Amino acid sequence: MDKEEKFIIRAKKSYGETSVVSCRMPNEVLKQLDRVAARTGRTRNELILKCVEFALDKLEIVDEP
Repeated sequence: MDKEEKFIIRAKKSYGETSVVSCRMPNEVLKQLDRVAARTGRTRNELILKCVEFALDKLEIVDEP
């Protein structure tokens, strides 16, 4: 079977208990997020969570002198 013919679904990570949060973001960022959501079939919430997890994993805090 050709790779392009496969229908691949990855398991979603289970987070257990969750909380609702709210944030403000520029309209252009929201438009970009919606384009990615439409292209990937993911919800805004899923994408925002993935972005936050990625940022936290890559985060380095530098103390200023």
